[in-house]
Amino acid sequence: MAKGSSINGNGKNRNNSYTITGRGIVSRPKLVSEIKQGLHPDTHIYIRNGVEYARNNKNQDKPDNINN
Repeated sequence: MAKGSSINGNGKNRNNSYTITGRGIVSRPKLVSEIKQGLHPDTHIYIRNGVEYARNNKNQDKPDNINN
């Protein structure tokens, strides 16, 4: 289970994969599937043009979006 701040997108606006600290590169479909299973509670699914992407839940303490 990864915290939102440990997930980084591998792309500017269209992440086809993500790097998870301590785990390595995970494909977008794999991470989306894991989020749907509840394995990443600090992250949710964002749909853009019919494509599902991972996005961190808002954190008031520090900016930690996937591409920050």
